[in-house]
Amino acid sequence: MAATSPSVEGPAGSTVDQTAVERPRRAAYRRLPVQQRREQLIAVALELFASRPPEEVSLDDVAEAAGASRPLVYRYFAGGKQQLYEAALRSAASELTTRFTVEPTTGTPTQQLGAVLHRYFDFVGEHAAGYGALLRGGSVVETGRTSAIVDDVRRAALRRTLRHLGVREAGPRLTLLVRSWISVVEASAISWLDEGRQIPVDSLCAWLVDQFVVMAAATAVRDGQTAEVLHGWLQLETTDSPAGVLLTRLRDIGF
Repeated sequence: MAATSPSVEGPAGSTVDQTAVERPRRAAYRRLPVQQRREQLIAVALELFASRPPEEVSLDDVAEAAGASRPLVYRYFAGGKQQLYEAALRSAASELTTRFTVEPTTGTPTQQLGAVLHRYFDFVGEHAAGYGALLRGGSVVETGRTSAIVDDVRRAALRRTLRHLGVREAGPRLTLLVRSWISVVEASAISWLDEGRQIPVDSLCAWLVDQFVVMAAATAVRDGQTAEVLHGWLQLETTDSPAGVLLTRLRDIGF
């Protein structure tokens, strides 16, 4: 005798298949304008790619989460998951890059650097999925194109930081300094998200500004260009600016 599905009581004493009750339902399909649908699929993909390795995310997963069908996803991304992954990365990269375009005009150099970091972490906090998908590497779906997307963001950050330093042409050691510091910022942001954002943003940004000053000081010992840039910066700092406070604290502990 065939097994029967368990049932529960429905409206007016009727019975409902328990299996149907427990089966997850796809979000109701809604017809959206072309651009809006594309943006929705990208947003959904960012969430999924950031929450687990991209190779574990299927187009069916994206369609299910978006309340769409697999053929519809292919209609917008004929190249399949790889094309969707790259589109999602470009979306996150484009928005993050805009955070570097508006430079603060008031305050000392380290106060301005702190303001840029605050904008950066505003993006990280508001778009954790996009940031995670953008910077978590090691995926089997990573290609030269996806790596180039991430590198474009890093180059934009490098250009803006050097411009903030007042440097038109950076030598190899100064370039390495800035690139290394950008890597520290990226790693700190990922760790901050992974650890539940336990460190207040103000404290985190202040620490990263201190990191830059200390890394610059270590580089200045071996590089004349960095020494000149750092000296010019420190001439503009005040006792209550980030660099001024850092130097006071270092003196207080015997440095």
